[in-house]
Amino acid sequence: MEECYDQVVHPQKRRVVRLVLDGVMGRLIELKQEMVTLEFGEFHFMDDIISDLKLTPSDIEVPIPKYFLLERQKQLKERERLLASTLASMGIVEKESKPEESLSWEEAVRVVQVMERARQGRMHAKYMRGFLEQERHRQKRGEVSTMDEAYAAVIIQKAARGFVQRRRVRKERDNEFIFLGMIPPPDSQHSHDPIRLSEETQHARRLVQDANESEFQQALKVVRERLRETEGADIQERLKHQIRQWFIECKDLTGKFPDYPPEDEGGSKALFVNKTPDEIEKELAEAEEAKDKKKKDKGKEKKKAKKKEDKKKKKDDEDEGWQMTNSLYVTDVHEGHQSYKAVWFNRDEQDNLEQKHDVELIREEKRAEVEDEVRQQVDALMREELDNLKLVLDKDKGKRKAKKKKKAKKKKGKREKDLTPDRSMEELFEELVREGVIVRYPQVRLRDYLGSYNFLGTTLRQNEREPMPGLSDIRNVVTLFGVLPLGSESVHTKLVELKAKSKERKLDKAAPLVRAMLILGPRQTGKKMLLHGLCTEVGATLFDLTATNMAGKYPGKDGLKMLMHLVLKVGRALQPTVIHVGDCERMFMKKVPKSDKTEPKRFKKVLPKLIKAIKLDERILLVGTSQRPWEGDQKSLVSCHQKIVPIPRPDYNSRYMLWREFIKRHGGRIRDTLDLTSLTKVSDGYAGGHILEAVKQVLTEHRLEQQAARPLQAIEFIAPLAKMDPIYQDEEDQFKSWLEKTPHGKNRKKALEDAEGGQKDKKKGKKAAKK
Repeated sequence: MEECYDQVVHPQKRRVVRLVLDGVMGRLIELKQEMVTLEFGEFHFMDDIISDLKLTPSDIEVPIPKYFLLERQKQLKERERLLASTLASMGIVEKESKPEESLSWEEAVRVVQVMERARQGRMHAKYMRGFLEQERHRQKRGEVSTMDEAYAAVIIQKAARGFVQRRRVRKERDNEFIFLGMIPPPDSQHSHDPIRLSEETQHARRLVQDANESEFQQALKVVRERLRETEGADIQERLKHQIRQWFIECKDLTGKFPDYPPEDEGGSKALFVNKTPDEIEKELAEAEEAKDKKKKDKGKEKKKAKKKEDKKKKKDDEDEGWQMTNSLYVTDVHEGHQSYKAVWFNRDEQDNLEQKHDVELIREEKRAEVEDEVRQQVDALMREELDNLKLVLDKDKGKRKAKKKKKAKKKKGKREKDLTPDRSMEELFEELVREGVIVRYPQVRLRDYLGSYNFLGTTLRQNEREPMPGLSDIRNVVTLFGVLPLGSESVHTKLVELKAKSKERKLDKAAPLVRAMLILGPRQTGKKMLLHGLCTEVGATLFDLTATNMAGKYPGKDGLKMLMHLVLKVGRALQPTVIHVGDCERMFMKKVPKSDKTEPKRFKKVLPKLIKAIKLDERILLVGTSQRPWEGDQKSLVSCHQKIVPIPRPDYNSRYMLWREFIKRHGGRIRDTLDLTSLTKVSDGYAGGHILEAVKQVLTEHRLEQQAARPLQAIEFIAPLAKMDPIYQDEEDQFKSWLEKTPHGKNRKKALEDAEGGQKDKKKGKKAAKK
């Protein structure tokens, strides 16, 4: 669905696909949250289902829509321009690689000629030296060549055919090994590379998309203006006639003129919903009767309600099983599907090979908009006319004017005080950049966070062992609860509606809307990379509120208050926004070391208030990272974050993938001499950051130039790894024990104990029955 929306060039079809795409994304988030509430965990292992359905882990990978960035390119470029100008004014300029002094065309040709002639001379001298040595040996022995031409031809044919056959067999063997994944494919830099051709085709389609979209937007304005000029007067006269007819019919039936519907209820639009005046009169009469019945039956209803509550309590005691909550996204998917079937499924587009917009569809859509616009003008005129008719009727009957109804006063909600009313948004943005609160992050995609799927999760759970997630599982969780709600505004608004409904049902924990996420794991496991990947995928503005970064900035209570005000004000203006708090456990430590002068505890009370101040309809996410979460107060740390994403040590599959991809990306060539299997086994306990550092130390420019004569070997990467401290099992056990004390960990442990107790009771019952 995401690829379809990215590559379809018809502007009106893309809107139908977009509706379905957003509905599918929201539905995925809903289902994931249902699984979280059922199994008391953020990670779910479906390796047995993948095996049964003959799928691969890439089939269940959640793709990130490209339109998150493509449709916001202008905003992102403007923000980057402002950020770069602010940093330049501070004297911070990115280091640019100085271009090497290039030779002129004549000098370059002369250098190539000299080198080539020298090479040819050396090759010729070597050939002549070998030929002369052979002749000298032959003359010494006195041998005379007696071979005839036919025998010589047979020898040459034998050698040539053997060479051709060996080359064919070698090529077939290499192709089979590449297909099985035993050896990497060769570097494809030819013009017929299918991946490169596919990327070029996708880029060309996006250019066509932009052209068709601009034409479509222009057509919307033109068609609207034409309809207003040609059909506006006719629509106005028709509406006036209908409304006046309604006045006369209601006057004949009830003896008085009706009240005009207010604007909140749609005005005159609510009158013509295929209802006659008789039906309207019946509805009013039924409503009055219903009010009378309610007054009489209040006592009876209370007694019945008590009986029903008693019955419900009895039913609740029994196990009713799990029931899926109603979805807000299925209707969008169904609506998009029906719209496509009704409009596009059987539509003949043989004459529209360029996939331009359809003017007739635009005219139908804009006619309704023009009619609504004209209706509002007609409503204002007809209200005055109705008031005049009522005044005339009242004078004839000698009645006094009806008293005006008092308007209900709206309760004013509490508004936050604006501490910077006289400053523009650009000034506030520049201040936060100068103070280092808004930071520039490296452009990293989440797909660059390499890691494999955990293929033993179900097996370990069957053996009563709790598995740790794979790096691919972590990537999926961050995508579902972080990237998709921040990137799509329509998905986020529906999640807000779901949150409101869940509060009404007292199911606040079941709502998948996340305002704070905690990423924890040992050193060098990629916590910052996940954060930067999340920001890159949605084009977010990153605020860094780490204690070390904020040391000495905005001191005192007033300073903290101003800081929180600036972060929220600028963050709301530059949505989506990500607020990062590094080493967040230090804020909740009982005793801070005296050597620590960053004062991390001053954010302890401010951080929960900041999270509460984030409104539901705002696309702002707070991401905390922690390397040693057990050093802080667990209750306070967990209560601030709705989602906890632990990152374990990479397993064998992930380490193998990391070694292979890092060596390739840094210019290394993987050959038979490089034993990746042994290297993966030896590096057990090391994280992705350790592996990347080892690859960088080995693959220097000098070593890359020597690959042709001296291929890479696994032993070269051992020495850099030996200088680094690995992640020991004791440290990972500390993370596991800390996670078991979280609410999800306790609930899961209790559920497993209840399930084991139920199985034991069943076994005892069966034994007793046999006896």
